[in-house]
Amino acid sequence: MACASRLLNIGGNHTGLGKMLPSRLHRSGLCTLPRACWLNFMAWRIYPPVNFTWTPFRSHSIWSNAGGPRRRRMVTAGAGLGIGAILAYGAHTRQVAKADTPAPTPSPPFPVFTRQEVAHHNSEASRVWVTYGSDVFDVTDFLELHPGGKSKILLAAGGALEPFWALYAMHSQAHVQEILQEYKVGELSPEEPPQPAPGDPYADDPPRHPALRVNTLKPFNAEPPPELLAEHFLTPNPLFFKRNHLPVPVVDPKTYRLQIHGPCGQVLSLSLQDLKKKYPKHEVTATLQCAGNRRSEMNAIKNTNRLGWGIGAISNACWGGALLRDVLMDAGYTPGDEGHVCFEGLDKDQSGTAYGASIPFKKAMSPDGDVLLAYEMNGEELPRDHGFPLRVIVPGIVGARNVKWVSSITVGPEESKSHWQRKDYKGFSPSVTWETVDFSKAPAIQELPVQSAITEPGPGTPVTPGELTVKGYAWSGGGQRVLRVDVSLDGGKSWGVARLTGEDQLPGRAWAWTLWELEASVPAGTRELNIVCKATDTSYNQQPDTVKPIWNLLGVLNSAWHRVRVPVREE
Repeated sequence: MACASRLLNIGGNHTGLGKMLPSRLHRSGLCTLPRACWLNFMAWRIYPPVNFTWTPFRSHSIWSNAGGPRRRRMVTAGAGLGIGAILAYGAHTRQVAKADTPAPTPSPPFPVFTRQEVAHHNSEASRVWVTYGSDVFDVTDFLELHPGGKSKILLAAGGALEPFWALYAMHSQAHVQEILQEYKVGELSPEEPPQPAPGDPYADDPPRHPALRVNTLKPFNAEPPPELLAEHFLTPNPLFFKRNHLPVPVVDPKTYRLQIHGPCGQVLSLSLQDLKKKYPKHEVTATLQCAGNRRSEMNAIKNTNRLGWGIGAISNACWGGALLRDVLMDAGYTPGDEGHVCFEGLDKDQSGTAYGASIPFKKAMSPDGDVLLAYEMNGEELPRDHGFPLRVIVPGIVGARNVKWVSSITVGPEESKSHWQRKDYKGFSPSVTWETVDFSKAPAIQELPVQSAITEPGPGTPVTPGELTVKGYAWSGGGQRVLRVDVSLDGGKSWGVARLTGEDQLPGRAWAWTLWELEASVPAGTRELNIVCKATDTSYNQQPDTVKPIWNLLGVLNSAWHRVRVPVREE
């Protein structure tokens, strides 16, 4: 199946809307109408409002205050729903009551705001403002009506809607634009974009999605927020976590060449078009995870002074490109050879030192290894942050070996001499300190241990008694399939088994993560949930229960049970 066709559920899951209504509404066929719409409709029938007139039955409004302020509107039936029943109901009511309405009064000019002023309105306490195009909107009153949940619309608070709407296709519908206009409070003033500092090596870095949680700007390292991480089996390209060690290079695909150094000193030079035309295209769905994923939990025990990744230094994509095995054989190598395959990227520091890493030759040449020279990501050309025009994808192996902007490949008896291969991305005992560490005594990380994390609910996010859905991801290195995810709501005293979702994967080649859900019941009177998850893979590898025994000075390989505490509030 093509990569693009597997970008499923891009609009989020709104199937829970039917649960908002009593069973009698299900029987009447109106089960998709939001509760607020139905209750306000009945209230109007019983207590007709004074000075209210029926509008021409827009699909999002039952009535409006003629000539009055927008905030006095009695009901808004869920902006951005894209639900067919809502549209059908609007069409039906338009046919039932076609009343002449007076010509609209021209609106007075809107005030003008700068983006800085909009950015200050980034919470409910300060009102939630967003921009779309050149318009400014106050969507505070819409937060509880948002079908995707309040937490997701708050991700855009104080900023632009465009990057988020690009991920959710239903927002392109005309009725959504109409609803948004009801919340307009101003317009944006034209502003000059900030100019980069002279000589800044990061001045040519690409733009990034505003939802990403930034750990460092230079180099850019960021992760998607947890509530978006498990929304899609294939992580949308803009939300895929970014791990850069150096400035993002500017590469001209027309002049790009990949140099493969052969066994007899010859060099095979390939253009991007050569790779696409000479070698069959192969696709593989694979998860990349940084060795420092969940390092923030280790930093909480003892600071490692390294990037404080949360649970988002992991993402999943469908990659397309040429098999590295095919290219190496074309360069003169045979499967029986030994050694290491060393990659060098085009990203360099100011001294000219390039990023590099290596993998075992056996992994590169294995017919089941699925190692790619990838030029596509989720059916699109590689984004610049992810290695355009060409990168290495090594399924089942730590992200650090998946070299981006790859420029040269060599095979030799020794692993890469790069700093990132020899003096980083290695695991040590908790007793090892910077004064006693000997990097030559530890092998470079290749395969990663079994991993899982909770993405919803988030830490501190209030829940109410009743039904609760807990979501997350699980993955194991080396192609091991996730066999089971156990979830506890009481800190590990009792457990439930989560439902696993994703794609079928071949034994030993389960390169992609598994998403999971657990439907649980929160008893009345509960004050707090201590949610815990742990995964088991097909080799029955399991996660350790606590972080402290696996702490290390680099803050890598945190695969302990993931824990989230959330308060329970009466509805």
